[in-house]
Amino acid sequence: LGEMYKRGKGVVADSAEAVKWYRLAAAKGLAEAQAALGMMYRFGLGVVQDKTEGVRLYRLAAAQG
Repeated sequence: LGEMYKRGKGVVADSAEAVKWYRLAAAKGLAEAQAALGMMYRFGLGVVQDKTEGVRLYRLAAAQG
């Protein structure tokens, strides 16, 4: 769902809504969601830009391969 909201596929594009769904999936340990959420933080899409948080999320995803 995060990807759909980010790209506007079948729904109106909404970065904040994408972050909500990425955050839920990332909290469950899904590496793809952690990486996507990291990118949202890196570029400040739907959240206040926080490169440190972006790197933390990238590392969580990378640790899973």
